[in-house]
Amino acid sequence: MSAPFNPSRRRFLTASAQTSGLLLTLNLLPAAQLMAQADEGEGFMPNLFVAIDSDGTVTVTCHRSEMGQQIRTSIAQIIADELEADWDKVVIKQATGDPVYGDQNTDGSRSVRRNLTRLRQAGAAARQLLRQAAAHTWGVPVDQCEAINHVVTHQPSGRSMGYGELAQTAASQTLPDPEGIPLKTRDQWRYIGKAVQSVDIDNVVHGKAVYGFDVQLPDMQVAVIARPPVLFGTVRRLNDEAARAVAGVTDVIRMPALEAPALFKALGGVAVLAGNSWAAIKGRDALEIEWRNGSNARYNSDDYMQQMLATSRKSGEVAREHGDVDEALENAAQRITAEYTVPHLSQAPMEPPAAAARVSADSAEIWACTQTPQSTRREVARALGMEESQVTVNVTMLGGAFGRKSKPDFSVEAALLAKQSGKPVKVLWTREDDIRFGYFHSVSAQRVEAGLDADGKTVAWLHRTVFPTISSTFDASQTYPSAGELRLGFADNPFDIPNMRLEKGQAKAHVRIGWLRSVANVYHAFAVQSFAHELAVAAKRDPKDYLLELIGAPRHIDLPGAGVEYDNYGDSLRTYPIDTGRLANVVRIVAERAGWDAKRAQGRKLGIAVHRSFLTYVATVVEVEVDERGSWRIPEVYVAIDAGTVVNTDHVKAQCEGGSIYGLSCAIGQITATDGVIDQGNFNDYLVTRINQAPGSIDVHIVESDAAPAGVGEPSTPPFAPALCNALYEATGQRIRELPVPLRLSLS
Repeated sequence: MSAPFNPSRRRFLTASAQTSGLLLTLNLLPAAQLMAQADEGEGFMPNLFVAIDSDGTVTVTCHRSEMGQQIRTSIAQIIADELEADWDKVVIKQATGDPVYGDQNTDGSRSVRRNLTRLRQAGAAARQLLRQAAAHTWGVPVDQCEAINHVVTHQPSGRSMGYGELAQTAASQTLPDPEGIPLKTRDQWRYIGKAVQSVDIDNVVHGKAVYGFDVQLPDMQVAVIARPPVLFGTVRRLNDEAARAVAGVTDVIRMPALEAPALFKALGGVAVLAGNSWAAIKGRDALEIEWRNGSNARYNSDDYMQQMLATSRKSGEVAREHGDVDEALENAAQRITAEYTVPHLSQAPMEPPAAAARVSADSAEIWACTQTPQSTRREVARALGMEESQVTVNVTMLGGAFGRKSKPDFSVEAALLAKQSGKPVKVLWTREDDIRFGYFHSVSAQRVEAGLDADGKTVAWLHRTVFPTISSTFDASQTYPSAGELRLGFADNPFDIPNMRLEKGQAKAHVRIGWLRSVANVYHAFAVQSFAHELAVAAKRDPKDYLLELIGAPRHIDLPGAGVEYDNYGDSLRTYPIDTGRLANVVRIVAERAGWDAKRAQGRKLGIAVHRSFLTYVATVVEVEVDERGSWRIPEVYVAIDAGTVVNTDHVKAQCEGGSIYGLSCAIGQITATDGVIDQGNFNDYLVTRINQAPGSIDVHIVESDAAPAGVGEPSTPPFAPALCNALYEATGQRIRELPVPLRLSLS
């Protein structure tokens, strides 16, 4: 069997210097070094992602976290396709946190778009070595040897050998220049672009998959933590006598107090350790704690929203401008103004955070449902005063994440407790912990003004956005939105309007602000796409037709050329332009699939919205029915997505279905605070989509494209809330500008 490969940092850097061109694209190490890692010459590992055993088994290493998006399957598809592997002989191994893999953060909808080419190269490199091994064995030119479906065949003679038979010889081959390794053409793909079944589905269905909550270690203690109810609060007084008396409780430990900035540090409070989770929870219930709450105890979300709205009504710092907005508004035939507000939200994954740790004097090992194994490694090392090389992070399956598990604070908690207790410790967050003490999606207030000419054409657009920035979690003094947040549906406004000004305002954070699926796109799309519908109504136009008019003619929007700070989700605008033609195309497609004109003529109530995020274009149509009591339901939803090249069509459809349902949860959920304390605590008061509220059907159309792969996990979420609210306006005449959407509307 081939041994796992885990090079030291020194060895990796040495290899990098020797083969820098290959490493920059593939993170591959020289074949000769890798071959030396194989056990008894039985197999070989041509690169970090592929190993082939003497029995023909291909082990693909997945360096991204699996949280239901099926990235383990997609990575295997990509490599197996270029390797020409038999899918039935492919198994998946999860990578630990290690910089040799490059970026391992499973966020930003970038796992495929940042890895497709290099993973194809990894598979092709292994295939090339197998061809070379066969050519060496038979003494023939390598170009006469073809690899197809786990077998290499000498075309002139018909001789063939399986991958397992060639593994030992392949281990002695020298990898050629990667630029000389041919990749398949699209018409040769066997797995990429196909609906291959998930490699994890059997284990998930049969309860064999290991999640963060499932980890068991010898002599392990389970911990739950009573955290300060107000951010940066501390323990004033503690009586733990009753907690220690609970059967099964083994220890009570005070956590270090959290100081600003919050970063990914432990929140503080008091931990109860026990032999099982129930004893730990009951022990925590028995704690008597008096808290010192600090300045954030003045935080009341209703008052805060009014402050943000007041800020949005004043001139802010300009983020983008062209034309003369003030003059155009002054001379407009109609002037329309609207304010939109969105509350804090919780990611609320089905599996709350969980991490186990084992710590010795010179090492630490973590098992966690983490999206970011490398940052987990870094933060645990920092908390323990160790070098990163002393920390190993094992990634479990994730029962959902949506951005919450990209913050490694829960792993830091486990590490600190394991160090102090001297035993392995698993920290469990309950549902209440997750909703009350997480990193919340930012609350926002937006004001939009527009001017229409006598023909109803929009000639001026003024948009102000105000929200506490994620940057505040890393620097408490930050009050303006970052450029990275403004690029999420605000600075990249795609409308062809001659006079436009976009401004940002200040807001101070009073809770930990963090990423949630689609991030600032959620509230920016809500405002922009809701207001587009309002303008259509004011102009007495069909909303779909007016939306297309706002988008305008096909073109590429050059924001940097206009002096706008814009990083395009970290990718090149040349590869991923802001393409209004693709944006308009998904609008037309989704309207056609929804039967937009026919259904509206029949009196059925539809809302439409479109948004570009994570380099992908998504348009959504929501159909609603409202009964005489004001209760509403969603019979049908239609989604059109243009994500460029896709790896697995079934997974893209599933992501659009899940992203739409998550968008509905974002529309009906809210987190509020009173005196700095979060009011919600479980799914009884933090609403997420129930099965009876979910759409009756979701039709997903994937636009066929040979464009570069773009994001899939997040882009279907932002357009859902505005499409829903636009449909509800069509049904009731009520304009919803303030989320959450009531489950029952007042029809009086």
